[in-house]
Amino acid sequence: MGFRKDFLWGGATAANQCEGGFDQAGRGLANVDLAPTGPDRLAVITGKKKMFTFDDEHFYPAKEAIDMYHHYKEDIALFAEMGFKTYRLSIAWSRIFPQGDEQEPNEAGLKFYEDVFKECQKYDIEPLVTITHFDCPMHLVEKYGAWRSRELVGFYENLCHVIFHRYKGLVKYWLTFNEINMILHAPFMGAGLYLGDAEKPEQILYQAAHHELVASAIATKIAHEVDPENQVGCMLAAGAYYPYSCKPEDVWRSRQLDRENYLFIDVQARGAYPNYAKKELARKGIEIKMLPGDEELLQTHTVDFISFSYYSSRVASADPALAEQAEGNIFASVKNPYLKESEWGWQIDPLGLRITLNDLYDRYQKPLFVVENGLGAVDTPDETGYVADDYRIDYLAQHIEAMRAAVNEDGVELLGYTSWGCIDLVSASSGEMKKRYGFIYVDRDNEGHGTLKRSKKKSFDWYKKVIATNGADLSN
Repeated sequence: MGFRKDFLWGGATAANQCEGGFDQAGRGLANVDLAPTGPDRLAVITGKKKMFTFDDEHFYPAKEAIDMYHHYKEDIALFAEMGFKTYRLSIAWSRIFPQGDEQEPNEAGLKFYEDVFKECQKYDIEPLVTITHFDCPMHLVEKYGAWRSRELVGFYENLCHVIFHRYKGLVKYWLTFNEINMILHAPFMGAGLYLGDAEKPEQILYQAAHHELVASAIATKIAHEVDPENQVGCMLAAGAYYPYSCKPEDVWRSRQLDRENYLFIDVQARGAYPNYAKKELARKGIEIKMLPGDEELLQTHTVDFISFSYYSSRVASADPALAEQAEGNIFASVKNPYLKESEWGWQIDPLGLRITLNDLYDRYQKPLFVVENGLGAVDTPDETGYVADDYRIDYLAQHIEAMRAAVNEDGVELLGYTSWGCIDLVSASSGEMKKRYGFIYVDRDNEGHGTLKRSKKKSFDWYKKVIATNGADLSN
């Protein structure tokens, strides 16, 4: 037994990490353009340091990224050569609505994505489109305060009307917000929220999240009305929290941290704020302002499937003295002594993917989709650009094996798998190019130097074989 016959194998990217072309064809400035490399990046993406325009002291990798804006035909042809059934990509909001609050879209931006989707269709690759992968037009940040303003719900609704009508027949798989729980951990990158010296930052974060949840329900409603074939998913930055010990306080702390991440998916998949969240928000003095009809919208327009990113598991302890932390995609976690780490300190845990798949399927009873998973590593190419990335093959093989066990032995319903950064791109957490994930090497360094030449790594042919055998042959 293996994966379903129509299993959607592929890879994933985000516009702000690969597209570039930040000033092409009328595109407006977005929050994600303004995340620099270097020591200030964390302060900017977490909403603590104000950076609303480019300056001369910093390098901004998203401005050009790997210039997929001009290379997409070449890149999609390489994806097709690997046998991709699907390609997860995102739309840059400010390419379609440069300011975000216009009535009429930018035709050049609409045409660009239409051409991209048609290029995918040419190779029978199903686009899986993230409507908002952290993007927020800077005009909306400066004029309205980004998602803290209810007005953004209407602007997002306008975007959805436009893209669902324009791309009907070209796209049927959609995700509303990438890693919606990231709003709590990197609010400026995740939702354009600059917090500065806000007195009650959590009030702002949860109110903004509510606006995104309402917008997600509206998007789901429109998608189903425009085309009943449309399938809409939510997206979670996932990874189960393990208790550091069997001490009950550690177990309880792990449950609390899991719930913090599940909260938004609970609303998107089940249709209401859960009781534990209502109690916790009340304890913190956070009051979610709702409009009449919000609760009905959330209840009526739940998602069709749950998608998530998985890179590592996490560990929770009730003991504040356990200060030794492991980095993990902006989520700090107590170090797990039983796991190896990547070069960036992310703990490698294939069984954790199986555990996470089971947790999510038990909780929601909806189809799942692994839309990000991969190993960020320093790749050293030879003179031809070839990289013998056996470490990446080993990582991916172990995680695909864990998925297969979840499907075959546990009965989890899994739609597909798109490995993260199928082509090298800018890292979201660090802004680096040297932290590479791809099957395809791109000649570009952390400072923006390089030819942008694409070349195949060893993992390219390996993944091609995995797809051709529907995950049956994972041998190196």
